[in-house]
Amino acid sequence: MSKTLVIYLMAEPETPELARAAVEGGADIVELGFPFSDPLADGPVIRRAAERALARGMRTQACLDVLARTRELLPEPPLIPMTYSSLLEAHGWDRFAAHAAEAGATSLIVADLPAGDRLELRRIQLVAPTSTDDRIRLAGEQTDGWLYLVTVAGTTGARDDLSPALAGLVERTRRLADVPLYAGFGISTPEQARAAADLADGVVVGSRALLAAEDGADALREYVASLRSALDS
Repeated sequence: MSKTLVIYLMAEPETPELARAAVEGGADIVELGFPFSDPLADGPVIRRAAERALARGMRTQACLDVLARTRELLPEPPLIPMTYSSLLEAHGWDRFAAHAAEAGATSLIVADLPAGDRLELRRIQLVAPTSTDDRIRLAGEQTDGWLYLVTVAGTTGARDDLSPALAGLVERTRRLADVPLYAGFGISTPEQARAAADLADGVVVGSRALLAAEDGADALREYVASLRSALDS
C-alpha cells in the first residue's frame, strides 16, 4: 500500500510555487504553516522561518491569500494550514475556519488545541508518546481523517535517528483508533522516512523540507523526490 507523504512549508509569498514543486516531487499533502510569534512545538528551523515570515508581514490574511494562490496552482492535493490557537482566537474561531475553507483548506491543524476542546472545529488531532490511552482514543474519534503522531517528546527539528518511541506509539494508537497514522517531528532523511513508514501509514516532513526550500523550488522538488523514492521502495 502506498505511503502518504506530507510536506510542511511556511506561508510566504513564494510558497505557492514551492508547494507545486513539492507535489511534483511526490508530496501527497501540503501543510502550510501560519506563523505565530511563540510556536511552542517548533524547533529552530521552523521558528526561524516563522520569524522571517512575520518580519515580511505574513499575518493571517496574507497567509490566507497564500493558501488561496496555492489552491489555484494545486486544485487537487489536500492543503492544511497548521498554526496555534492564539491566532484563531484573535481572528475568531468560526471566522478563521470559514475563511480557511473559502481559501481552499482541506482541514486544519492547531498544534496546541487538545482533543475535546472546540469540538465544532474540524481538524486533525495530534498524539504523542506522553498521551494517555483515553486521550488517544478521544483524538481518534474526533480527528479529521488521520492522526498526526508526534514521534518525540519535544519540538520539531531534524534528528540523527528515528525516535525509539515511535514503534510503541503506533502499536498503542492502532489498538485505540481506527484511522490512518502519519508520523512527524524529527524525520529528515529518506532512510528515516522509510523506517517511519514501515511502522505508520505515512510521514510528515517539516524542518528539512524548509531547509531545502531555502535553496528554491528545484532543490525542494529533488529533496521531496528522494523521500518519495524511499517510501515507494
